[in-house]
Amino acid sequence: MHDPRIDALADQLITYSVDLQKGEKVLIELFDIPEEMGLALIRKAREVGGTPFIRLHNARITREMFLGATDEQYAISSDLLMAEMEKMDAYIAIRGSHNTAESSDVPSDQNQLVMKHMRPVLDHRVKKTKWCVLRWPHPAMAQQASMSTEAFENFFFDVCLYDYRSLLGGMEALKELMDQTDKVRITGEGTELTFSIKDIPAIVCAGNYNLPDGEVFAAPVKDSVNGVISYNAPTIYRGIHFDGIKLTFENGKIVEATAAGGKSKELNEILDSDAGARYIGEFAIAMNPVIKEPMRDILFDEKIDGSFHFTPGQAYEEADNGNRSQVHWDMVNIQRPDYGGGEIWFDDVCIRKDGRFTLDALQSLNP
Repeated sequence: MHDPRIDALADQLITYSVDLQKGEKVLIELFDIPEEMGLALIRKAREVGGTPFIRLHNARITREMFLGATDEQYAISSDLLMAEMEKMDAYIAIRGSHNTAESSDVPSDQNQLVMKHMRPVLDHRVKKTKWCVLRWPHPAMAQQASMSTEAFENFFFDVCLYDYRSLLGGMEALKELMDQTDKVRITGEGTELTFSIKDIPAIVCAGNYNLPDGEVFAAPVKDSVNGVISYNAPTIYRGIHFDGIKLTFENGKIVEATAAGGKSKELNEILDSDAGARYIGEFAIAMNPVIKEPMRDILFDEKIDGSFHFTPGQAYEEADNGNRSQVHWDMVNIQRPDYGGGEIWFDDVCIRKDGRFTLDALQSLNP
């Protein structure tokens, strides 16, 4: 039996997230997801007068391609994909995964080779198209979240179909505050961090770039970060699971990086991918009221109620501190009392304590 939530999600993506207009072209990339979702997106795109283009992906085939990737091969691939992307007005990607660790045994130098060539295509997509990226609730994701398949599917549709317009007022107020802020100080268990966000614009994310969504992001002035941060949400990057990451900064640069479970070597290998990987490219405050617990899926985890993320690697052009890297690794710290609490201060004013906003103008962002 057809699930009507699939049609609702297609409508949310086409008419709200990328706001596809008559005559516009949309590239739809589907990674191991049910054909019903692809069909719904194609039909909805045509219904509003747009033209859909489709790319289908398979994780095991992609892994095999990465294992034997060569510079010549991916230079050609990059040229072909760029020619396609340059013709698009919008982009939607739905990424399913039957095995979240499928790429974990791809050597880091092979990942770096591929990303070197794919980075210009990604940058063009982010800068020049209306885009939205989301996951698909396969059993592997449910298992990773320690949930039954049915419960996770219900959670997925609840969070993706949330009325993101209802957050816009509070998020705009937070953006205005961030735009006026110089010094940021963040405290918590194992965290004492200071940096500046002066003159770097804050960006509101309310269902336009990701589903789920719910964050306002900027970036620190590149060389302004000092102190230490202990991330209390688990993470996964390049197919490798990490817990208990702790980073120490001096004048913007990560000078020490450790991870629990003997993963410090793998952590530092990623941070040594290029010079920019040891600097921060994004600082974001999250407030999705539906997402409470981490599940090692960053599109969900970076939006957790009462959290922030502090991201080694590439900065977004919209909130640019000049940092460039093939890495963009959103690492999450949850500041609700059940995760140890914590505070965020803007120019010596506490704006959020234990995951709850303290200022009157931001109260609508508290659940």
